[in-house]
Amino acid sequence: MRNIVAAEFLSLDGVMEAPNEWHSHYVNDEMAAAQAAQLAEWDTMLLGRRTYEEFAAVWPGRTSAEFGPFADFMNNTPKMVVSKTLASATWQNSTVLRDKIAAGLLELKQRPGKTIVVIGSATLVQFLLREGLIDQLQLILDPILVGAGKHLFDGAGHRTPLKLVDSRALGTGSLVLTYEPAAG
Repeated sequence: MRNIVAAEFLSLDGVMEAPNEWHSHYVNDEMAAAQAAQLAEWDTMLLGRRTYEEFAAVWPGRTSAEFGPFADFMNNTPKMVVSKTLASATWQNSTVLRDKIAAGLLELKQRPGKTIVVIGSATLVQFLLREGLIDQLQLILDPILVGAGKHLFDGAGHRTPLKLVDSRALGTGSLVLTYEPAAG
């Protein structure tokens, strides 16, 4: 069975919104290597509507010459968009999942393939945690207080015990933290 992994950039105060405005200060060769290793494990993206719309507005025009392997990943990887309101998904390799979302995602996990990754999409991550569909949280925690913005776990609405399965400090002061659901 495939895993669903939420891979998120977070500030020390828990903000995940607009990492393009604060995360780049912590990107170096070490961070790029950590992110490239993640890309190799993922073959499907799972996105909420707002994140999909933001990504679809900018990534189709970006190339690997500018953005390295991340541009190819973003543009060529199959994308499943969870939305009850999006009429169609026009960015290449995109499909909308509207109905029976939990059942549809369980079916997706049964298909052959690598890891399914959620990038951004805080509301979707909260839904997946409530439904017990997240297999792992891969968080890159940057040593910055952003002060305002969407928090990953705002309004999550229920207790979710997690266990730390891996941690690594990077030279920039960022932490790479991997959590899995804990029993109980």
